[in-house]
Amino acid sequence: MAIGKSGGGAGKAAAPKAAGAKAGKAAGSKADKGAVVPPPVLLAHVWENDVELLGWWMSEKLDGVRAYWDGRRFLSRLGNEYIAPDWFVAGLPNTPLDGELWVGRKQFQRCVSIVRRQEAHDEWREVRYLIFDAPAHEAPFEERQQHIKDTLARHKPAYAQHHPQEVCRGTDHMRDELRRVEGLGGEGLMMRRPRSRYEVGRSHTLLKVKSFHDAEARVIGHQEGTGKHKGRLGALLVEMPNGIQFAVGTGLSDAERSSPPAIGSIITYRYQELSDGGVPRFPSYVGVRHDFAWPGTTAKPTASGAPSTTAKATKTTKATKATKTAK
Repeated sequence: MAIGKSGGGAGKAAAPKAAGAKAGKAAGSKADKGAVVPPPVLLAHVWENDVELLGWWMSEKLDGVRAYWDGRRFLSRLGNEYIAPDWFVAGLPNTPLDGELWVGRKQFQRCVSIVRRQEAHDEWREVRYLIFDAPAHEAPFEERQQHIKDTLARHKPAYAQHHPQEVCRGTDHMRDELRRVEGLGGEGLMMRRPRSRYEVGRSHTLLKVKSFHDAEARVIGHQEGTGKHKGRLGALLVEMPNGIQFAVGTGLSDAERSSPPAIGSIITYRYQELSDGGVPRFPSYVGVRHDFAWPGTTAKPTASGAPSTTAKATKTTKATKATKTAK
């Protein structure tokens, strides 16, 4: 089982900051004046087989849309608002919560299509808000979990629930649970250090565990399909942040091949490992990443997933010599 690095967690991160009372207003006042302000969220590192997980808290890693409830509205990691109906948010407290808007396993694209629309609509009834933390509650993790349960019991929101946590009995227990979750179509596991505080930024108190890797790439071209895919997309030609280019031809639905992600879009893909040349092996398309700032730009993604300002990209109908195909 190849449990290891993810494309999003490489390199050293700045020391995380405790959230505390600041969590309740960091995404508030400036955003009220029209600026898009990222909320103060905790981000995970990848488990590298270097931490003993005995006694850590373990939960399923949800393949939905991360959503920070600031007491009035849902915000993405970049600070963009998800416009939920009043009946969906009824009963949520006026204090911050951290969780995931979730439709179900292997339903990431469906979830994105619902929550990204710029008006409230009835399809939100398919969504649940699964809450895994209370950023502004200044207490250890275990007390924050009880605070969430007490808050939900008191307010009784119809579309929100606590995301369950289980104490890990060691690495073998973790691997067994990982196999179970992935067998059900889940994405992986999240591990929380016991008694840890909520910190802003990437922290080693939160670790993600998956048996595959994932990363983001920018679409730079469309490769024409052949055979049963003749007349529509065969593969996406994409570029990694380091400039390496390759093709992603699996994981795409018929609808996505007929109407593929726009050039300039940021996509998430999964892969087994990197080749000696740094090319992802067996890459598979996951979906458009709407809430991701491409390195070197602060451009806000558009509704299509493409940044409003992008580097030059040209539509391609045939594979180019410069593009490396992963095998």
